[in-house]
Amino acid sequence: MAWRQLFLICLSAVALLSMLWEGGAVSVGSRQVAGQEAQEDVEEIFMQESDALNFLKKRRKRSPRFHTIDEVNVENRQKLWADELRREYHEEQRNEFENFVEEQNDEQEERSREAVEQWRQWHYDGLYPSYLYNRHHI
Repeated sequence: MAWRQLFLICLSAVALLSMLWEGGAVSVGSRQVAGQEAQEDVEEIFMQESDALNFLKKRRKRSPRFHTIDEVNVENRQKLWADELRREYHEEQRNEFENFVEEQNDEQEERSREAVEQWRQWHYDGLYPSYLYNRHHI
């Protein structure tokens, strides 16, 4: 797949360069001289087919298992750093949610306590001591 892309890129580069050189030759008026110069420049820019095939064969044989120890260590450090950032983010999100839930529970308890206290005050007839003083101690 990669060699096809490389071939297409090289082919499009050759076509583009040939169009540019022909356009320059037309403007100057010496088409044959420009064509010869273009051929020489193309030979300077592009390597021989056998050299290109050897290059591609060498590139194909490379694989991640031939990384140096330093490269592996750097990659591992980056992964560990990303994991640490992710862990810190999730811990922060969890702490914020726990604080939110705790505040909600505290508000609910306060509302319930106020409602119970209002109910006791409304139903207190004055004959008996209030509920707090009438608790049975075990």
